[in-house]
Formats: sequence, C-alpha cells, structure tokens
Amino acid sequence: MIILDTGATRALAGGHKTLNLLAGNMARTPGDLLRVPALCLMQAEAEDAGAAGRVLAFSSVVVDELNTISSVTVGTMIRDGYGGADTCHALYCALPRPEFTGMSILLTDREQDYPPGVVTVDVDSPSMLGFH
Repeated sequence: MIILDTGATRALAGGHKTLNLLAGNMARTPGDLLRVPALCLMQAEAEDAGAAGRVLAFSSVVVDELNTISSVTVGTMIRDGYGGADTCHALYCALPRPEFTGMSILLTDREQDYPPGVVTVDVDSPSMLGFH
C-alpha cells in the first residue's frame, strides 16, 4: 500500500513530476491505488485551496477515511506526542491492518516526522525514480 501524507499530497496537487507519473501508472494497473489519509487531504486543502480537487481528479487516488476506530487511535497518537492530526493519521494508515497485505510505503517530504520502523520515502529522493 502506498500512502501520501500531507506533503506528498500537496506535491501531487502541485504537479510533482514523479508523483504524477506514479499516479498515472497506477491508474493503468487494476487494484493499485494511492491512499491519502482524510486528515492529510484536509490539511493539504487548508494550506492550498483546490489541492483536494486536483488530487482527487486522479482515478488512482482514494481517501482513507477517519472512522470510529481510526479516530480513537489517531487521537491517542496525538496525545502521546507522535505529531499533529495529519501526521498521526498517515502513521495510522501505515500500520499493519488485516485488509492490506504486504508492507506500506509512506511518501512524504518530512521523513523525520515518523518514528523508526515506518517505511518512508522522500518524494524528492532518487529512490522515487527507482534509483538507490
């Protein structure tokens, strides 16, 4: 599962070349989706009017909603000092869940905001292009 946090969501909305290519390629592959946590989408829209509409225009983008269980967990993470609401929702989405198999990758422009053990990739790193 590939998750876009607020920074990655803003970058996609702003026309980030690599993210746009990724979103386009994933649209051509059935079942491949980019997940944007609802609170990250909210924060991106708060910082850049129209960002949400530009991101949701990609058919490969889906919103990971904030339901009852996730809202309690995200609230606990905020209280425990893991970051703001959007960061904690992205972190929650990256945690293992029964409905998703495999490892989650969190695309971000703030790798330092996430604890060790979370697989993050900076949206501007060479690994975004497949180079290591």
